[in-house]
Amino acid sequence: MNGPHDLGGQMGFGGVHPEGEGAPLFHADWEARALALTLCAGALGRWTLDESRHARECLPPAVYYGSSYYEIWIRALEDLLRTHDLIAQADLTAGTATVADAHPKRLTPKAVAPGLRRGAPTSRPLSAAPLFRPGDRVRARVMHPRGHTRLPRYVRGAVGVVEADHGGHVFPDTNAHGQGEAPQRLYTVVFEGRALWGVDAEAGLTVSVDAWESYLERA
Repeated sequence: MNGPHDLGGQMGFGGVHPEGEGAPLFHADWEARALALTLCAGALGRWTLDESRHARECLPPAVYYGSSYYEIWIRALEDLLRTHDLIAQADLTAGTATVADAHPKRLTPKAVAPGLRRGAPTSRPLSAAPLFRPGDRVRARVMHPRGHTRLPRYVRGAVGVVEADHGGHVFPDTNAHGQGEAPQRLYTVVFEGRALWGVDAEAGLTVSVDAWESYLERA
């Protein structure tokens, strides 16, 4: 969807200034708790990573732009917990959770480190041959889906070159909406800055985008 999160190439938001090596992972204790809550709630298995991303995209623009990184996470988590009947609005309003038995899929302290190391790989086997190969010129399709997508708005309609074929991966556009993993081939496509922003692009600039096969057409 064309939500408030899709800011690539937008002007007026200032530069991106990484804090550099040695910067703190969290700038307040509540940020660490926000990450922990998001991971623990996700471990219950009631939604996918793609659905959680979509929940952040669905925040109203004024809320999204007025929130910090982990505030966005928490606001989206509240929506997911309500949607999946894991918490009531009354609990959020009161700031006190209803006392209930522990969820059978709760993430125990001992399972955290192994779970983070193991991760949740999204690679999947495919039987179909690739439509594109490294070196092929492709165009990102012009599309404006109402649901979740990982194709950035600023590359749609632009021509780039396939750099790598990563094999099959879970297709986020269906997985975010409970329609199955529907794996597709994933490519890295390199776009020249001029293809995206014309003569105003920074000289020598290129942008690499990971794009699923259905996002692309031969140029």
